[in-house]
Amino acid sequence: MRSIRPSFTVRRGRGGRRTSPALATVALVSALALTATACNGDDNADARPTATATAAGTGDGKIRIPDDLKKRLKEHGIDLDKWKNGAWKNWNRDGWLREANDFVNPIIKGLWNPDRMRDANDPDKGVDDNDISGDQGVTDPTPQPVRARAVAPPYHSRAATSGKEFFDSPQGTMVCSATVVEDPAHPGRSNMIWTAGHCVHAGKSGGWYRNIAFVPSYNNAGKSSAQLQGASRSEVAPYGVWWADAAQTSQQWIDQGGETGGNGASYDFAVIHVTPEQGNAGKSLEETVGGALPVNFDAPAVPKVSSITASGYPAAAPYDGQLLYQCQDKPGRLSIAKSDPTMYRIGCTMTGGSSGGGWVETGADGKPALVSNTSIGPVSSGWLAGPRLGGVAKGVYDSVSKKFAGR
Repeated sequence: MRSIRPSFTVRRGRGGRRTSPALATVALVSALALTATACNGDDNADARPTATATAAGTGDGKIRIPDDLKKRLKEHGIDLDKWKNGAWKNWNRDGWLREANDFVNPIIKGLWNPDRMRDANDPDKGVDDNDISGDQGVTDPTPQPVRARAVAPPYHSRAATSGKEFFDSPQGTMVCSATVVEDPAHPGRSNMIWTAGHCVHAGKSGGWYRNIAFVPSYNNAGKSSAQLQGASRSEVAPYGVWWADAAQTSQQWIDQGGETGGNGASYDFAVIHVTPEQGNAGKSLEETVGGALPVNFDAPAVPKVSSITASGYPAAAPYDGQLLYQCQDKPGRLSIAKSDPTMYRIGCTMTGGSSGGGWVETGADGKPALVSNTSIGPVSSGWLAGPRLGGVAKGVYDSVSKKFAGR
């Protein structure tokens, strides 16, 4: 989350509380920086990545991108063959793809090795509570901190839809949390995940992040950092590494989102479509992990919600990003600006790295549904806030789903 900074605790620097061709846009907020945390691990020289590019969900290792996107990439001076071989590390402002329909994310096999994933850190840039305009609109008293509880492993048995999202930014390798969600175009076979807008796009000061990938049930056995030293890829990523072949966030986030502060926080969400780095016998992400959450775009107002459970992999102290945690609390309201939707807010001690993690509410029918995601939180931790999903969020979701409807 963005501690009133980028990432879930939007802790930047390492990981992000905040980080298809033509995906719609939805505004991302400058998340209070809780979720994004950075990774500082270098690639393992003995596991040098090999480049295989894919686009638009081809999943066959061949580059197939729309002609209009090829033209835009050429205008930006981007050569995908050079990109796969390291050119992506050039963050020259003129070459940083920014517009909603500029997203491209060639698969680079082996890039996300165990060391690179495990070493994700939190670069917190949180701010004080006084830095947000809580006196505008409807804002309830600051909630009491709720201590995050560790989810008992194996995670796949208790939180199969949760995982970590990795990406590269100008500040380094970063990490957020994400959730597998249903795809109306492919019932039972979804390849879609939900996260925060600041976990895919830098907002008004930048563009799309690179090498975005998702690892469901990361560190499924719940091993400590010490136990993960020298761990194999199958130990940290038992259900594989899934690369983004499409991503969309709100235009509000693209236009207003920033490194710190709450601008755009009410629209700080994103939807990613993924494809497996390695062959997966034709199985979708949902089939691979055994489930996907429905998304409720008409969730009840705060007074009618008895409790919400937020999940994530906090990486800022006292956490280290290797374990999955959850907080459960009755939500209150947080208003950043009178013109923006009021956000949900809960007490929670999770820190940066948890950004983008799903917020789940169990409806009257007894079935859980995703109603928000971690967006912002104070530097000192203690509470988290997430957008209340509505029409803009549904537009982003539907756009990604429809893009792959015929495939």
